[in-house]
Amino acid sequence: MNYNESLAYLDSLGKFGIKLGMERIEALLKELDNPQDKFKSVHVTGTNGKGSVSSMIANILLAGNLKTGKFISPHLVKYNERISINNNDITDDAFALVISAVKQAADSIVAKGVCEQPTQFEVLTAAAFLHFALEKVDYAVIEVGLGGLWDSTNVITPVVSVITNVALDHCDKLGTTIERIAMQKAGIIKEKVPVVTAAAGDDAIGPIRAVSMFKQAPVYIYGRAFWGEEKESTMDGQTFTLHAGDVYSSDYTIKLAGEHQIANASVAIVAAKLVSKQDDRINELALHIGVANTFWPGRLERIGEKPDVILDGAHNPNGAEALRKALDKFYPNQKRVFVIGMMGDKDMQHVLHTIVRPMDLVYTVPADGGERAAKPQELANIIGANAAPRSDVYEAYLEAVNEAGEDGVVVVCGSLYLVGTFKTRLMEEKARCNLMGGVAKIPQCRKICIFAAAFYGGSDSGKPGVYAADGGGNFFCGACCGR
Repeated sequence: MNYNESLAYLDSLGKFGIKLGMERIEALLKELDNPQDKFKSVHVTGTNGKGSVSSMIANILLAGNLKTGKFISPHLVKYNERISINNNDITDDAFALVISAVKQAADSIVAKGVCEQPTQFEVLTAAAFLHFALEKVDYAVIEVGLGGLWDSTNVITPVVSVITNVALDHCDKLGTTIERIAMQKAGIIKEKVPVVTAAAGDDAIGPIRAVSMFKQAPVYIYGRAFWGEEKESTMDGQTFTLHAGDVYSSDYTIKLAGEHQIANASVAIVAAKLVSKQDDRINELALHIGVANTFWPGRLERIGEKPDVILDGAHNPNGAEALRKALDKFYPNQKRVFVIGMMGDKDMQHVLHTIVRPMDLVYTVPADGGERAAKPQELANIIGANAAPRSDVYEAYLEAVNEAGEDGVVVVCGSLYLVGTFKTRLMEEKARCNLMGGVAKIPQCRKICIFAAAFYGGSDSGKPGVYAADGGGNFFCGACCGR
């Protein structure tokens, strides 16, 4: 298969949805000669923060001159984002190669009657493991897709297991209580493999400690064994002190905003320090460089100024609370305008009422083109009088920027799928602009012209979202710059 054929194959597997169980992935990997056993790994689960923690751990390992793979989900724009080595996404050709190999293996086990058709995520998991094995990585940081116990990634025996936190999400699959969800996530704990977690509350910590005790796995809990103390915090990043009892104290700087990222960074550092007990290439300098170099898209990601434009994939109550805390901290008095899209199977009431204040203006949009996406009108009905449904995320964004003004803030949030949809639209519009004679350099003006859109033409340059040329090859928003 070529790259486009491999994408078509993956899309065809989407109809199989999520099917918990290990028989398919185990059979698939056996057919591929168990590539997951050919490299060392760190396993990461949790309700929120998996991506940030996985990236920080991977960057620490990379700073220690270790060839490091990373498997994450979901992607924002392109499947390739899920599989990377040394922060380089898998190439189209390599992606097609491993997907083709996995398809052949899947067809074989189905034909033999070993099991039913593997799911899309199982195929992607196997492809990632195969790629890491073929490229001979030293370590791979593997992010769980859903839960832990029955997740297809749970075939590895890692050096360290990480459980970022435990909160209510995917309740139809994982359980309706914190305790039940914690048990699912504790399913990644292996015999005598240390565990690092930022889980809080007895309902979450209890199952993790119980499974750890049964598996004789040492457990390190944020807020007890170690903790982070904020020193300075802005939207551009933070400095904090990591404490581990009386034996360790060191200042770290990260580029990620929000107090939850201090906990995430602390978890990543402690996990990496545990890896360092068997690999002295991970030294103190690698710890500091690794977390300092970490950027994670779609999580309090600021992409523009005047007004500030923020992307955040918050889609559950815990994520919504983290977003609201950050907005209250960094934008306490600024006008807030939201562009919100969510999946219909999420706790929409809780998320929306947490994020949105009574005075905030909201444009509701489809999170993506799929059937799971909540209807804009449904979201608007939950929010109330200050919400206006829109069919197109980009058009809603242009309205939001215009409403926010120079001193406000625009927040595109509610789903990682929405963030991906939005970024895809920006890329499409930028490409169209370039084809029509625009410039690749992003112009910055009062309206935050994310891309130069000369294709709108100059005749209506006074209208919002319409652009005109200045004669020097640059394009500006007529509504902002009066050109």
